[in-house]
Amino acid sequence: MTIPKQTKIVHPGGFAGGVVRVPGDKSISHRTALLAGLSSGTSEIRGFLQAEDCLNTLKAMEAFGARSWIDEEGVLSIQGTGGKMIEPVGPLDVGNSGTGMRLLAGLCAGSPIQVTLTGDASLQSRPMRRIKEPLELMGATVDLTPQGTAPMTIQGGNLHGIEYRLPTASAQVKSCCILAGLYATGRTTVLEPIPTRDHTERMLRAVGAPIRVEGPHISVEGCGPKGPKFLARPYVVPGDFSSAAYWLAAAAAIPGATLRVEGVGLNLRRTALLDVLRRMGARVEIERTSAPTDPEVYGNVTVTGADLKGTEVSGAEIPNLIDELPLVAVLGALARGRTEIRDASELRVKESDRVAVMVENLTNMGVRVEERPDGMVVEGPARIAPGKSIRSYGDHRIAMSMSILAIFSAEPVCIGNVACVDTSYPEFWDQLVNLGVNVE
Repeated sequence: MTIPKQTKIVHPGGFAGGVVRVPGDKSISHRTALLAGLSSGTSEIRGFLQAEDCLNTLKAMEAFGARSWIDEEGVLSIQGTGGKMIEPVGPLDVGNSGTGMRLLAGLCAGSPIQVTLTGDASLQSRPMRRIKEPLELMGATVDLTPQGTAPMTIQGGNLHGIEYRLPTASAQVKSCCILAGLYATGRTTVLEPIPTRDHTERMLRAVGAPIRVEGPHISVEGCGPKGPKFLARPYVVPGDFSSAAYWLAAAAAIPGATLRVEGVGLNLRRTALLDVLRRMGARVEIERTSAPTDPEVYGNVTVTGADLKGTEVSGAEIPNLIDELPLVAVLGALARGRTEIRDASELRVKESDRVAVMVENLTNMGVRVEERPDGMVVEGPARIAPGKSIRSYGDHRIAMSMSILAIFSAEPVCIGNVACVDTSYPEFWDQLVNLGVNVE
């Protein structure tokens, strides 16, 4: 039998724990590319994630007039546009990146240019009306398909500030509005129903932007059509917690196993998984190594595994755990008792319908799982045994989460369409092998 190159076979057992470092944070890498690309002068970025999603955002900034290069040590330099963006020739393809598309849309809305943003088939299925509404309230014109999806054409310029209450908690929509607000006349205020990732607020504060956060109100004073004047500066991108989560979860489910991740981001709005691991019985230790002047907190996380017990995740915890919820379902399959995920309907409009896809894949691995409109209920511990090959549906987080479950399988697990992992974690398979797992 010939195995397609986009397929991996993960063999059970072998996970040895130890010490790992993960690539740079994906969300922060997007934002450094944007802010450095807007600045005057040349910014140096250490730890930038050189994965497809972030490189597509970088290419988009180059289309707007920025220049970039990477030296032999992997340090990215970006010569910014000084705040002025030129109109690109042709559509900008951001691949699979919802973050890149929504953040770039905010910038495009602020400039007197017409830009078409598009992406792959998965991205073109994701909802974009959620940014069309606030951007058009500010004065931009945003054209979508009849289904409310990309390709998205934006005619920007002449924005005015608004007060906008997010219908659904979303860091991407919040950031889109804030970035557009930098180019508006007057103040733009976003009200979020539940606190979400605050990377944009932190980084704007670091470059001296007129941003203020008061509880659920995030406000930015517009700089008008000329836009903000940021100066180039050095950036350090910490390790991506969402990448580290796979190794932390694997160690947590093996009684006595210990794994330490070094130099990883510790933003409290990203690390809710650590609270979940503690509730399930694992031991978690945190050591901060960042300086007080760093925009983002980072450090080392050590997890020691245990006989896990089921838990519930819901409510305000969900936005700070959204990328790790497929992993929580995996842990539920390995834990004693019932694990319930609620209030997570946002999972259905990610790179795939992650509720339906995880339920299908867990069922195919012998796990008792019940699908709910806003989540799922997983009964454990299950005897993990693949009845069928596992399908990622082109979703990087599904492919990586299922590979962690495969470690605990009674037989090798075949996972299809894994090329999608390159969008966020190109080193994932090599790292899995380095930690002792046999991968073909």
